Amino acid sequence: MLRNKKLSKRIYFNSLRIRMIELEISKRYHEQKMRCPVHLSVGQEFLPGIIETFFDKNDKSVSGHRAHAHYLSKKCSLKKLIAEIYGKKTGCSGGIGGSMHLIDKSKGFYGSTAIVGNTIPIGAGISLSMSLNKTNKNLTYIFLGDGAVETGIFFETLNFVVLKKLPCLFICENNSFSVYSELRKRQPKNRKISKLVSSFGIKTDSANTTHLNDTFKKFSKAYNYVKKKQMPYFVEFHTSRKLEHCGPNYDDDLNYRDKNFLNYWKKNDPVEKLEKTLLKKKYLSKTEILSFKSKIQGEIIRSFNYAENSKPPKFEDLNQNLFSK
Repeated sequence: MLRNKKLSKRIYFNSLRIRMIELEISKRYHEQKMRCPVHLSVGQEFLPGIIETFFDKNDKSVSGHRAHAHYLSKKCSLKKLIAEIYGKKTGCSGGIGGSMHLIDKSKGFYGSTAIVGNTIPIGAGISLSMSLNKTNKNLTYIFLGDGAVETGIFFETLNFVVLKKLPCLFICENNSFSVYSELRKRQPKNRKISKLVSSFGIKTDSANTTHLNDTFKKFSKAYNYVKKKQMPYFVEFHTSRKLEHCGPNYDDDLNYRDKNFLNYWKKNDPVEKLEKTLLKKKYLSKTEILSFKSKIQGEIIRSFNYAENSKPPKFEDLNQNLFSK
């Protein structure tokens, strides 16, 4: 990745954009105009920044509660995202879904959900339809966190996709914590998620997102494998969120995360690390960074203005998009 100037700059821009969007949501959340919970991706932007560069609207995605970055990686509308968080009719889910229920089928983003693991089988179903149709070589991204690995539906889905040889790419963002509970308090000692998954007969890999080139290579390898072979693949990406599990604040004063853990991720923040590397390689100048930030900030302001000036849904709108009444 870092040998390609244009690609590296694009990934940096994508990652920076997601971070600035999430930080603005965090900043404005206290205004009480966003009346839904938010699970922000500050600290976890680098991987979605990479995924955007592989954009194909015919590839599908499903996600969980921390879905903003995944939605944005599929080039879905920022205006509709902010409007949805504001509960406005112009939101991507008509203002009745909120932060955890995002969708944009036109870009291949088939939904996110508040229930841990709930979209994992949905992603498998989408992959099954692709396999049955055999019209093109596309795939389904199934985004999940380390907590979803503890659900029964995860293992049932793994068995199904391996049995049916389905074109799905499992992307596990392992940030080591489920709310306040560290991984070692929830799963057996020395267990490696990627190794556990491999026992199902599925190709697996893992990467630490502080290792920039390795993260890109591991994702690229997995993506190209699923595209070409139309077979499932699982990649575990180690990452870390900067803010609280749910909400706009920093909560490290609660001391549930070890200081060494926090210091490691602070020192090795992937977005900051990428910026420093690009400056050192002279792929990027400080003037360009300011230009990027100005462009992104302008888009953010327009999106928040759009949301604030939009109308809320009407009561009868609740009956729309139902399978049965």
